[in-house]
Amino acid sequence: MSVAGEPDRLSLLESVLGAIGLGAVVLDSTRRVVLWNHWMARHSGLPAAAVLGCDFFVLFPELRDKRIDAAVQQALRDNFPSVLSQSLNKAPFALYANPGAVTRDERIQQAVAVSPIAVHGAERHCLIQITDVSVAVGREKLLREQTLVLRSQSFADGLTGIANRRHFDVAMEKESRRAKRNGSALSLLMIDIDYFKAYNDHYGHQQGDACLTRVAGALEAMLNRPTDLLARYGGEEFAAILPDTDAAQARQMAESIRHCVIGLDISHQQAGGAMHQITVSIGVATQNLANPVDVAQLIGAADRALYAAKRSGRNQVAAQAD
Repeated sequence: MSVAGEPDRLSLLESVLGAIGLGAVVLDSTRRVVLWNHWMARHSGLPAAAVLGCDFFVLFPELRDKRIDAAVQQALRDNFPSVLSQSLNKAPFALYANPGAVTRDERIQQAVAVSPIAVHGAERHCLIQITDVSVAVGREKLLREQTLVLRSQSFADGLTGIANRRHFDVAMEKESRRAKRNGSALSLLMIDIDYFKAYNDHYGHQQGDACLTRVAGALEAMLNRPTDLLARYGGEEFAAILPDTDAAQARQMAESIRHCVIGLDISHQQAGGAMHQITVSIGVATQNLANPVDVAQLIGAADRALYAAKRSGRNQVAAQAD
């Protein structure tokens, strides 16, 4: 077994550092650059001849007093290695994949490791390794976006775009717990389009879908607070969750919604009664300290109030205590 001589080992080391697919920078005890590999030269636009012997933080002044500065100090002074993750530090070095990326200021996403190096006959040095993690970051971003889309799809009604029944169930449980914990009121509106089956049968399903979408959009626009939620409960029935809303306020909102739908002026020649247009009936129920019901009871109370409104002739608002 043969052992390479000193010149051969140095030549081999230079070849290895030039060939590896990551950035390698070595700083001496005074933080001057003593090694700058080909990867760094290619992605920084700075050839080794321009940086060797230079103060590292003169080359990268924007890194002074940042996390990388502290990591270099810890390596040189305390013999302590550091890892700087991309998720926390993003892209600290001005490194680019190609000239076009420079123009767009799209830096390579970087994972950085700083390690102390013992050098025979000299003070401690440190090695900075920079790995291009742009592909992994891009994949993670895509996965997050896909997850958000799937989550949105799983909680949104496919026709109207508002919250679906699943979203309603989750939100209702959360808001009920919050109301009980805070001692605040929580109101629920159950909203049903009057004579919708007759509308669907007469005008057709396509027109029926358009009617549902238009009514849903109008109702959602009525709920101004970010905590309010409108959901499609099923068929032509909608539900509105109104946190921090007492019975009187909920009834007032229900009346506003009823008048809003009338204002849409959607013709319905098959509607019973005097009005030949789309209207809604609304049931109102409220949970508060005096009436600490569970979710099923609150939904049941709003549902019973809805049917009371329908029995009263439709295009009505009825509350649980009416």
